[in-house]
This record gives sequence, structure tokens and C-alpha cells, in this order.
Amino acid sequence: MAKPYGEWLREQRVKAGMTQQQLADAAIMTRTHITHIEAGRRVPSEEDAKRLDRALDTGDVLTNFRPGADAHPVPDYFESAMQFEQQASIIREFAVSYVPGLLQTPEYARAVIGSAYPPVSAEERDRAVDTRIERAHVLKDPVEPIVWALLDEAVLRRPMGSPAVMAEQLHHIADLAERGRIRAHVIPYSAGSYPLLGSMVRLMWFEDQPPIAYVEGVQTGKVHDIAAVVEHIQGSYDLALAEALPFQESLALLRATAEDYESDDN
Repeated sequence: MAKPYGEWLREQRVKAGMTQQQLADAAIMTRTHITHIEAGRRVPSEEDAKRLDRALDTGDVLTNFRPGADAHPVPDYFESAMQFEQQASIIREFAVSYVPGLLQTPEYARAVIGSAYPPVSAEERDRAVDTRIERAHVLKDPVEPIVWALLDEAVLRRPMGSPAVMAEQLHHIADLAERGRIRAHVIPYSAGSYPLLGSMVRLMWFEDQPPIAYVEGVQTGKVHDIAAVVEHIQGSYDLALAEALPFQESLALLRATAEDYESDDN
């Protein structure tokens, strides 16, 4: 798990007589990122772990025992995006068909993964669900990463699993938004066509590297780091956000739709 890993990292840093800033400088990282890893709120990327091993002279221990390093329950095309997600200071999601993985409840995730083709075994599905839910540990930090969720109304209307599953999922998003942990906006059907319609998009900003964009389609996903491409996707996101309902109206729609599902379940 991430917390014991972080505790071990802290022990090695203290044993080496280094402050968090000194370790950050030696590993070419930020002190904030070191703090999050030690607290169990972040999982380092494989490259980060290698740099930490070199800085602390710990061989390959931090690399080999990095949480999730021994399992790959996500598609290859998503692996690098997942690592970036754990390091980002700002994440802006756009979803056109289903709830972004970072915000999914276990039962909703089970319904989504269970509908995959080719079908997966119950064991593979459960591992994938656990991995997806574990990603959400970044939301345990009360401040970072800053998360915006821009959702097409179809995300709310398309049932995944039972009505009870949908109600729980929509209430979960609304709860996170009302607590101020995320910002959620819904683009209504009445908006018609708008930029980004047709694919899932995640924009990510970092404290120590340029922003990137991740775009995903059917069985494909690509991380974009070319500045011009990222800026183009950012501009499309901004235009799509302009078509969304205001924050309070979006929350009201999330709650009302959840209540509709609850009525259907009775």
C-alpha cells in the first residue's frame, strides 16, 4: 500500500540525513511531491522511484516495491496516464459517456468494467475495480490535486448497473462537489454540438513539468505533451465548459437525476 511505502521512504531519507528539500533536489523532484509520497497520498512513477533509489542509494527497492509495480490491471495505453494522474497538481476531466474513473464508486466501476469486450473473468474485473478505486486516494488530500469534472448530460442519463448504482454514483459526485473537493459542471443536451464531443479528455498540470493532455477512445489512448497540441485541447475544453450549466445548477441536476433513479428502484 502507498502509506507503508511512504513511511519506508521517510525512514530512508532520515537515515541518510536528508531533508525533504534535499531529497527533492537530488531526485529532481519537488518537495511537495516528496511530502505527498511520504504521507501515502501519491504513488511515484517508475522514473521517480528510480531517481529516489539513486538519491538514497537504496538499490532498486523503491522501484521494485512501488505500489502497483507488480500488477498491470489497466490497459497498456493508460498506464503512463495513470502515473501522471498521481503526480498532477491540477486535473480537469471531460467525460461524454460515463463517469471518469477517478470519480467512480466501486459498484459503478464494476458495471463499467463488466461490460468490457472481450469479457473478463470475475477475478480480473475485481482487480481492475480495486485499481480504479485506489486511484481515488489522491482525493483524500483536502486540497491537491485540484479537480474539475466536466460531464455531458449523457453521463447522468446512461444507466450503468442498477438504478441504485446510478443514484449512489451521482450522489457521490455531488457530495465531493458540495464539500468543495471537486468542481463539477454538466453540459446539457440543449447545448447541442460543442468541442470535445466524441472522446474522453483529461488535462493535467504539474509543479515541476509542462502540462499534458490525455485523450481516450475505443481501445486507444494517447498522452499529448507537445505544447501546441495541449494548448489546442485546453482551448476546446474551455469552449466546452462555456456550454455547461453553472455550478449550483449542475449540482441540482446531479441530485435530481439521482433521486429519479432512486424512485425507479422503489
